[in-house]
Amino acid sequence: MLKLKIVSPEKIEFTGDVERVVVPGTQGQFEILSNHAPIISTLQKGVVEYDGHQLPILGGFVEVQKNNVSLCVEKS
Repeated sequence: MLKLKIVSPEKIEFTGDVERVVVPGTQGQFEILSNHAPIISTLQKGVVEYDGHQLPILGGFVEVQKNNVSLCVEKS
């Protein structure tokens, strides 16, 4: 299980436990699952997917560390 937090300049978009997160990295889309290696990556325009939800974004950043996933995004 992952602890996901998505923030935008306007508000906290989501916080909670999820099974997986798919993000539009600048080098291509990638999936984050439990026990993912620590990573910090930039995000490009696309869709963030988590447990059946979709959030269109213009870009941002993702950080993964010890099953905590933090996204700072600009919404489209």
